[in-house]
Amino acid sequence: MDPVKTLPVAVIGAGPIGLATAAHLLERGLEPLIFEAGPTAGSAIEQWRHIRLFSPWRFNLDAAAVHLLEGAGWVAPRLTALPYGGELIDNYLAPLAATPEISSRLQTSARVIAVTRQGMDKTHVRDRDTTAFTVRVEHEHGEVRDHTVAAVLDASGTWSTRNPLGTSGLPAIGEDTAAARISSPLPDVTGRDRATFANRRVLVVGAGHSAANTLINLADLAKEEPGTTILWAVRGASAEKVYGGGEADGLPARGQLGARLRRLVEAGTIELRTGFGISSLKTLETHVSVEAADGRTLDADVIIPCTGFRPDLDILRELRLNLDPAVEAPVELGPLIDPEFHSCGTVQPHGARLLAHPEKDFYIVGMKSYGRAPTFLLATGYEQVRSVAAALSGDQAAADTVHLELPETGVCSSDVGAGRDAREPVLIGFPTGLVHGRSAQQKEDTNA
Repeated sequence: MDPVKTLPVAVIGAGPIGLATAAHLLERGLEPLIFEAGPTAGSAIEQWRHIRLFSPWRFNLDAAAVHLLEGAGWVAPRLTALPYGGELIDNYLAPLAATPEISSRLQTSARVIAVTRQGMDKTHVRDRDTTAFTVRVEHEHGEVRDHTVAAVLDASGTWSTRNPLGTSGLPAIGEDTAAARISSPLPDVTGRDRATFANRRVLVVGAGHSAANTLINLADLAKEEPGTTILWAVRGASAEKVYGGGEADGLPARGQLGARLRRLVEAGTIELRTGFGISSLKTLETHVSVEAADGRTLDADVIIPCTGFRPDLDILRELRLNLDPAVEAPVELGPLIDPEFHSCGTVQPHGARLLAHPEKDFYIVGMKSYGRAPTFLLATGYEQVRSVAAALSGDQAAADTVHLELPETGVCSSDVGAGRDAREPVLIGFPTGLVHGRSAQQKEDTNA
């Protein structure tokens, strides 16, 4: 950063990781410039403020951010409590964004539409590493401006880009036409969005945290609105990984959620369809007909897509990236988190070196750094940005000294499966609840 060290460092996104990034940059004497596409910090989380996190407050707070907050008289929440998304905003992100250090550097309603090197597209090599970045931003009322910065940290997350309902990574045939009958990924079915789902046939698609939360909330809705029918479709041969490990789950709240979901399915409150890979959607006058690859069909009034997310890489087309071909994470991180082979929510501590790209002083951090892998935790991102801030400031020793203490969110050893056949996958937690990832589930399905 030496040639342009007087310039600010762009931070894309003002969620938990983006604001933590800014706090760590400030601690290192660097000047952050934060661009948030939404109207306030934490705008993506605002969409799921009704959802409770599985990890307690102590895993959701960043040390540098807390330092800024304490300087403003902030009182920490009870560290063992499990916050809702709304509490994460109201009791942490909003106060953090309001501190003088952050508020003076935060631009909201500022959507980044492209990042490049000043005067260069990605084919130019000469003096590339010493040339400033250009961040093109669409500000409020459609005004577009270019900002010149020394470095860029993309903490924009993946909320804006959900995975399609169809198999093969593509939208199901007719999915775009059926858009009016497809909700947001985490609707507030008992509150804000109640009218959309009450007394209707609701199909939930997916086998992760989002699906489990949504299904249980729909069951609560159905108690009050008995005309509500709950359908659940998963691609796998069973829903075992969603049910989790019960008392053996490293995050008790998640284990309890999975156990409750199992009871609802067994009681018939939720109608489960397994092996239901969606091939097409046919929009009719009164409903949508959903067809699986094997020819089975379901009729629904509204579909909730809990299919996960993927990174939006379009804004980075003019940068030189090195991404894992499978999960679209930084190439050295990808093999550690690929859900095809790994399921443990914990990951080796990693920082700037593992997150680096051929584009010097550019990093993807936070949820977006995990690409299509679903196992990201906030504590992981906080350590990422601490390391990256150290690297940008020239303190490589601090950048390389990475520590990470996470709750158990999966299975990393065979100890948990003591007494089982070693070849049998051990089911603990979700969304990737198998010791050997999806490949183990596929083997189990084949042997069933």
